[in-house]
Amino acid sequence: MTVRNTVCIAIDGEAAAGKSTLGKLLAAKLGYLYFDTGVMYRAVAWAALQRGIDVRDEISVARLAEQIDIRVTLPSCEIGQHCSVFVDGVDISSAIREPEVDQVVSIVAAHPGVRRVLRERQRQIGLTCNVVMVGRDIGTEVMPDADLKIYLRAPIEERARRRYLELRARGEEISYEQVLDSMRQRDYLDTHRSVAPLRVAEDAIVIDTGDLSVEEVLTQVLEIVNSRVGAHPRAGFC
Repeated sequence: MTVRNTVCIAIDGEAAAGKSTLGKLLAAKLGYLYFDTGVMYRAVAWAALQRGIDVRDEISVARLAEQIDIRVTLPSCEIGQHCSVFVDGVDISSAIREPEVDQVVSIVAAHPGVRRVLRERQRQIGLTCNVVMVGRDIGTEVMPDADLKIYLRAPIEERARRRYLELRARGEEISYEQVLDSMRQRDYLDTHRSVAPLRVAEDAIVIDTGDLSVEEVLTQVLEIVNSRVGAHPRAGFC
């Protein structure tokens, strides 16, 4: 096991279960780096669509993941984004949330070659920073030695409702039924991919966010952090 002088809190879970919202708030409370690893897969998916690359062609998409420069920073403006994402210097923060990317990101993320390239980049951040890292395989693959592992889940109907409201707030013309169907497909792909499928780590704490407010989830997790990790972080901020 790698010896670290930093703290890593891993938050995994289903699509729209509240991982990003919790991760951002928790990181702010603790003074940690917030890192949503899912934006990396979205960035690769977006780049593949832009370049006309078949997202089912693993070799081509993995090569693309190696070639492009993906940068994740603090949000450059306040428009509800958790971070700003750049590919080869171009800000694609809004573009990676478009329905077209939603429809293919799980296909891209299922490719072993893509996951191998991005997982190494993600792990380096987890080893060098006090970080709240959010994704679908953080506690099981990227940072199996994380100090604390949280897994969020919620009924699919509630998750689809949240994503539907999010998309409508951005002006997307889409129905709830479309979002629900897309989420069912996303869940299946996430849990059935051959490499690093979505699953609960053995030592993760599972929280159902379906009937909880954001504030209630945050309070619950802060109590867990204080009891498991402690109120004072170790040295090693990015």
